[in-house]
Amino acid sequence: MNSTFSTTESTKTKAIVISALFIALTFVATMFINLRLPIMGNGGLIHLGNVPLFIAALVYGKRTGAIAGAFGMGLFDIVSGWALWSPFTFVIVGTMGFVVGLIAEKVPGKRVLVYSLAVVAALVIKVVGYYFTEVILYGNWIQPFGSIPGNIMQVVIAGIIVVPLVGRLKKKG
Repeated sequence: MNSTFSTTESTKTKAIVISALFIALTFVATMFINLRLPIMGNGGLIHLGNVPLFIAALVYGKRTGAIAGAFGMGLFDIVSGWALWSPFTFVIVGTMGFVVGLIAEKVPGKRVLVYSLAVVAALVIKVVGYYFTEVILYGNWIQPFGSIPGNIMQVVIAGIIVVPLVGRLKKKG
């Protein structure tokens, strides 16, 4: 039996390791780097989980972004007492990661503008996705508006951190 990995096996292993790393980073940043604001919406959790999610999507692509977001934040919901939210988070944040990565991969142009566009797309997905999630969970069309400022803040802060950082990461990698 050959003791060396083929290039395909090595590439698959690398992709699995990178995905697992970003799942863990997204989970940790969501779980431990957060601020609970009782004045904001329905829970007011502001976290930095979108930072590693966006880095994963912008540097490693749509698949890694989707996996990191869906599993990292979905796992956070399960272990932190928000389990009812987990299926919604899995879909919403997985979609955010996929779309951010897709835009970064497919849209031509100056990278800082493309990355900013990707963050704006993620912002729209998050606000709309969680608005309708709250409508479903709370049975109220008005109450979910209270969560919109916190959702905007999460994505904007992550974008401010990630967009300039990713340009540097991609130049070195």
